[in-house]
Amino acid sequence: MKPNDTYILAIESSCDDTSAAVLKNDTVLSNVVASQKIHEEFGGVVPELASRAHQQHIVVVVDKALKEAGIQQCDLSAIAFTQGPGLVGSLIVGTSFAKAMAMALNIPLIAVNHMEGHVLAHLINDGSPTPSFPFLCLTISGGHTQIVHVESPRNMKIIGTTIDDAAGEAFDKTAKILGLPYPGGPLIDKHAKSGNGTAFQFSKPKIANLDFSFSGLKTSILYTLQKAEKQDSKFIEKNLNDICASVQSTISEILFEKLIRAAREMNIQEVSIAGGVSANSFIRSELERIGQLEGWNTYIPQFQYCTDNAAMIGIAGYFQFLNKEFAEQSVSPKARMPIGSTQS
Repeated sequence: MKPNDTYILAIESSCDDTSAAVLKNDTVLSNVVASQKIHEEFGGVVPELASRAHQQHIVVVVDKALKEAGIQQCDLSAIAFTQGPGLVGSLIVGTSFAKAMAMALNIPLIAVNHMEGHVLAHLINDGSPTPSFPFLCLTISGGHTQIVHVESPRNMKIIGTTIDDAAGEAFDKTAKILGLPYPGGPLIDKHAKSGNGTAFQFSKPKIANLDFSFSGLKTSILYTLQKAEKQDSKFIEKNLNDICASVQSTISEILFEKLIRAAREMNIQEVSIAGGVSANSFIRSELERIGQLEGWNTYIPQFQYCTDNAAMIGIAGYFQFLNKEFAEQSVSPKARMPIGSTQS
C-alpha cells in the first residue's frame, strides 16, 4: 500500500438494499449488495421489515467487502455512509454502524447525499469514459427524477425535478395495475422488448419549465386500461407486451424532451443518466440514439452502479475526503436531503 492512498469503506442503507464497498482512491476494490426478497410478497418495500433486514445484513456485508478488497479495518482512511434521502429506519442502521465503527477506529466520518452518489458514480475509475465538466445528469429512480447540472464533484445544482411522482414510481405503479409482481420496472422492460411502443397513446404532462410530472400519466394509464377491460376482460393479458412498450416509450419521451431542452438551453454536450431506472434497456439505448442526433457525448454507468450500491457512496465520499468535509458524531439521517444540502 502506498502511503498517500486513501481507503474508504462505504455503507449504503437508504431503502431495501444493504451494501458495503471499499474504494482505493477512485477505484472500487469491492462492492457487496444484500437484497431483501421479503418485500416481493407485499408488492412494495415495507419500511419496518427493511430496517430489521439491514440490522441482520450489515455486519456480514461489511465483513465481506473488507475481505474481497483484501484489506484490514486498520487500513481504512475514513468511513462514508448514506445520510439521506431515504427511509429513516433504514438510514438509522447504516448511520449508527458507520458512526460506531469510525469512532472505534478513530478515523473520519463522511456523510453522503444518496442522490449525489448516483451522479458521481460516473467518476468511478473502472475504465469507462468519464464526463467532462460541466455535464448534465438525468437522475431517475423510484423516488426521484431530476436533471442535475454538475460543475464539479462538489458543485452541482438541480435544474429540473418532479413536482409529484418519480419516473420509477410510474413504472412500478403501472406494473401493479398490470398484475406484475414487485419489483415491476424490470418486468415492464422485459415485456416491452416484444411489444410495439406506439400501440397505445397516453396523455403526457404539459409543464412549462424543466420540471417533470408523472401523476397524470399514471391516471391516464389506469383509466385507459380500466375502460378497455370493461369491454374485454382479457385485454391486459392479450396486449401485455404492447402496453408495456407503450408505457415505457411514453415515460422515455417525457424524460428526454426535458433533457434535450436543458442541454440546448445550457449549450452542454456532456450528458449522462444515473439512478435505478437508468438500468432500463430502452432508456439506455434512447440516450445513445438521441445523443447521436444532438451531438452529445453520452455516459451510462455500469449496471452495478445504477441501482442502490455502496460504491457510488464511496466515490462521493472520496471527493468529500479530499475536501476534508467530515461529519461529527452528532450527525443524524435525513429522510429528505436535497442535492447540495449541508450536513447537520
